[in-house]
Amino acid sequence: MSNIPFPRLQPTVETGPKQIQPDLNVRLICPDCKNSVPNIIEEFASGDLVCGDCGLVLGDRIIDTRSEWRTFANDDGDDPSRVGAAANPLLDGSQLDTVISKRDGGSGTARDLNKVHGRANAVKGEKNLLQAYQEITAMSDSIGLTRIIADIAKQLYKRVEEEKLLRGKSTESIIAACIFIACRQENVPRTFKEICVITRVPKKEIGRCFKTLIRTFETNVSTMTSEDLMSRFCSMLNLRMEIQKTAIVLTAKTKELGTLAGKSPVSVAAACIYMASCLYNQPQSTKDVAQVTGVSEVTIKNSYKLLYNEKRRLLEGMKHNVDNLPSP
Repeated sequence: MSNIPFPRLQPTVETGPKQIQPDLNVRLICPDCKNSVPNIIEEFASGDLVCGDCGLVLGDRIIDTRSEWRTFANDDGDDPSRVGAAANPLLDGSQLDTVISKRDGGSGTARDLNKVHGRANAVKGEKNLLQAYQEITAMSDSIGLTRIIADIAKQLYKRVEEEKLLRGKSTESIIAACIFIACRQENVPRTFKEICVITRVPKKEIGRCFKTLIRTFETNVSTMTSEDLMSRFCSMLNLRMEIQKTAIVLTAKTKELGTLAGKSPVSVAAACIYMASCLYNQPQSTKDVAQVTGVSEVTIKNSYKLLYNEKRRLLEGMKHNVDNLPSP
């Protein structure tokens, strides 16, 4: 697989001259020890590269790549490293720009200079990327997604910008599709309705962008199932673990019998959770289940009616009292 995140399924053919890249397979080993796993030590104090086993000096005048600290009496408590912040792999360019400090004792001159300098040295397109990354981070935090998922969504968004793939589409719809794919790739599925709520993008628009990205880039997107949603929905409803396990068993038997064939995974999960809660005398109202799962009450009631008609076959071999189930 290519080192590029989200490579194209059908890579484009490069007609121009190939760029010469450094050979990363070259390793420095001690000519005396010749160990397959060399123990090379960088002594920055003396500027030498030394073999840790035999002490042979392999190089001199090496460059110290560590941060150059000058902490004498830091006034504002900022990072005193003079080599700048860590490079962001999600941005382009050398990222070694000089930044004028905003603090100058209260006169306000430094703040004005900082603004003017920032406008003069702004990298073309980087401002839009930074703004999109901030939106992805904010949306991911709002629905409790981890930083890994947010970074994957940012990588995918950057690939879309590099390929100029979704021209004419709004930034919000592209971000929504990237977050949706990142969730599916990390096995933390979110429904289309949940993504629509945080991004305020219509479901059809997200679906179009999603299909385009799937057809273009190589992703590890798996199909979302009802079982993937059970844990989160039951936790949001404060249901016990045995209710969640029963709901998962009901989902499996429903698929085996084809009781809810044609229903979406979210609808199947909602109906099975409602039925399992009734079996344990902890019934949840269809309104509460609908609010958590994003499925309408009518859909839950219609799906539950189908399950109720097949209750004998669904609960076969399970120690549950069928009389606890309310009539649809």
